[in-house]
Amino acid sequence: MRIAVIGGGPAGLYFSILMKRDFPQARITVVERNRPDDTFGFGVVFSDATLDTFQAADEPSYRAITESFAYWDDIAIVAKGQEHRIGGNGFCGCSRRTLLMLLSDRARALGVELEYRREASPEDFPDADLIVAADGINSPIRERFRDHFAPEVDLRPNRFTWMGSTRPFDAFTFFFKERPEGIFIAHCYQYEAGASTWVLETDPDTFDRAGLGSMNESESAAYLEDVFAEELQGHRLITNRSMWRQFPTITCGRWVKDNMVLLGDAKASAHFSIGSGTKLAMEDAIGLHKAFLAGGDVPACLHRYETDRREDVEKTQHAAGVSLVWFEHVKRFWGFSPTRFAFGVMTRSKAITWDNLALRAPEFVAETQRAVAEEAQAAGLPADPRKPPMFQPFALRGMQLANRVVVSPMCMYSAPEGVPGDFHVAHYGARAMGGAGLLFTEMTCVSPTARITPGCAGLWNDEQQAAWTRIVSLAHATSQAKFCLQFGHAGRKGATRLMWEGMDKPLTEGAWPILSASAIPYYPESQVPRAMTRADMDQVKADFVAATQRAIACGFDMLELHCAHGYLLASFLSPLTNARDDEYGGSVENRLRYPLEIFAAMREVWPAEKPMSVRISATDWAEGGLTDEDCLSIARAFAAAGADLMDVSTGQTVADASPTYGRMFQLPWSDMIRNEAGIATLCVGNITSADQVNTIVAANRADLVALARPHLTNPSFTLHAAAQYGVKDIACPPQYLWGKDALLRNAAKDQAELRDLKLKARPRSHKPEAASLPRAAE
Repeated sequence: MRIAVIGGGPAGLYFSILMKRDFPQARITVVERNRPDDTFGFGVVFSDATLDTFQAADEPSYRAITESFAYWDDIAIVAKGQEHRIGGNGFCGCSRRTLLMLLSDRARALGVELEYRREASPEDFPDADLIVAADGINSPIRERFRDHFAPEVDLRPNRFTWMGSTRPFDAFTFFFKERPEGIFIAHCYQYEAGASTWVLETDPDTFDRAGLGSMNESESAAYLEDVFAEELQGHRLITNRSMWRQFPTITCGRWVKDNMVLLGDAKASAHFSIGSGTKLAMEDAIGLHKAFLAGGDVPACLHRYETDRREDVEKTQHAAGVSLVWFEHVKRFWGFSPTRFAFGVMTRSKAITWDNLALRAPEFVAETQRAVAEEAQAAGLPADPRKPPMFQPFALRGMQLANRVVVSPMCMYSAPEGVPGDFHVAHYGARAMGGAGLLFTEMTCVSPTARITPGCAGLWNDEQQAAWTRIVSLAHATSQAKFCLQFGHAGRKGATRLMWEGMDKPLTEGAWPILSASAIPYYPESQVPRAMTRADMDQVKADFVAATQRAIACGFDMLELHCAHGYLLASFLSPLTNARDDEYGGSVENRLRYPLEIFAAMREVWPAEKPMSVRISATDWAEGGLTDEDCLSIARAFAAAGADLMDVSTGQTVADASPTYGRMFQLPWSDMIRNEAGIATLCVGNITSADQVNTIVAANRADLVALARPHLTNPSFTLHAAAQYGVKDIACPPQYLWGKDALLRNAAKDQAELRDLKLKARPRSHKPEAASLPRAAE
């Protein structure tokens, strides 16, 4: 084979090493535009798990790296006058220049041809079987063929610069420093004796107030030395092309063109806040090498590489993206206690969670647990510092919840003529007895023409009221769960089939006329709704008020107004579904007018001591839809009108939306509303475990956590979680107490065995003098 590698960074060099080692007859040339000892930046970071990967890939280069690194086990978070040190992390720092020298020496020893100070293009290698474009984040090759590679660049708003210092560190350290101009962040780590990296970051407003945009390198360094004078401990900042930049998150639709492949930052970048750029590049090299080891011609190998590697790259980019957004909004969390702020730093990317930290840093988790309980106690609640966050109480007006777990509203489509039947008695009764603090009904409709489907539950007549009263009485008699009734009106998504017969598809017969903010159908084939007149608005408002009065008679503890998912009230809120030219259309204030009318009318008749919540779609996942500013305006307006809680969902507004799913994927909007609008939030969306519930609550990203699918198959989700964490006083019907006792006994043994298994599965420490010390898995 004839292989040309354009770019002599870690990705290109490491790939050439692996290929030349295993295909010694191949002629491999690496061409680099810079000198061999040029490097921009200071140190790079690898975790123990990454070092395991390097050791398996190439033992000699692994040994060379580990003989030249600085190792640490702790992460230190210094903020608001306190330092928190969290152990069990296992990272090393290595000089970027040293890494390049080690890799180039290894490549040269194997017979790779290295050429420096030469610009190269694919045409320079007409006889090459394979051309690897490892030419960096600004890749000229990617840009030259951008129509094919389809790159997208998301230029993030925060400004950052890379500098260095001679100050030593024994931990990866985050400094958060508040100044009159704003908050400055330093990401610091030692990478060799007497040398440390300082990545300095701030938001655009602080950057402008500080005047950093008009400063040169030395002026910026002098300014930052003043900001971090205490933290530098008398050391100076060192510059090396330390210009202020915005981080570009790069993705590519394709990585391969003919016999050419993108590698490293050329095809995908990951933010420095999770220390993954060089790791990602070198793991790309391992993936491409494995694709060739598997056999086949060049096109087959390149296809295999892109197919097999893309998912891991996208996962890393997603984690990096979540992490960088946390740093972009650090002001949102600045009011937290130092302990809960530090917990938020540690769990920002969702890769590290409550259970994970409990293994690696039990003292820090215990401190966080106490902090959550103390804040609940300060609010006058009977909190217990021995319990994890999900089992701390929470109150809304006069309603007190035993824990933070919520059974999410889930439509069952099983109520003929809107009447809940025996299925609903069993469904809600089981989930009420399962231990959750709060239980939601499915969306319950306020009139026959407000239904989504013929199977939707309602509350507009006496028969329905009697059925709901029976269910509420059962829940109250057999559990401590509080019960919330969710009211809604389907609007333009009404008169559709049962979910399992074609979700949101129009009925083929028996349809009723439907209403919306504007005469825009959901699907092209959907029924066209009538744009609401003032008379329609008055009638629908009267329906909501009448249903609210019935809800009082049923004995519900709480009421929620559904203003999400493209239903009637959501259709007023979103600019994608509201094309009105009257006082109910146009600005967000106008679009809010009618939903607020409904809410105010319900709040007026609903008992003052009982809370109300509002479910919203915080984003439409579609161009031209709701913005974050709209979302905050909506939340603040409902809070001012008397809402106690925002139930934060997203999407389902338009049929052609493009949501980005993932673990806890709607959490960022709950976080934003809670910590910027200042109203309690309920988060929902692919939350599946007690571990995630604890993480969310401890990090102050939501006050309550709703789970849907887990409760479908395990009504006693919360009871099982209580056993997992040793919480013995969770409510349980007396008929089931023997089962609860057995569950608690068995769970203690199961958790001990699970902990042992996790510890055995941990990545080993790569610190030579501590290689045998036990440490927790990531």
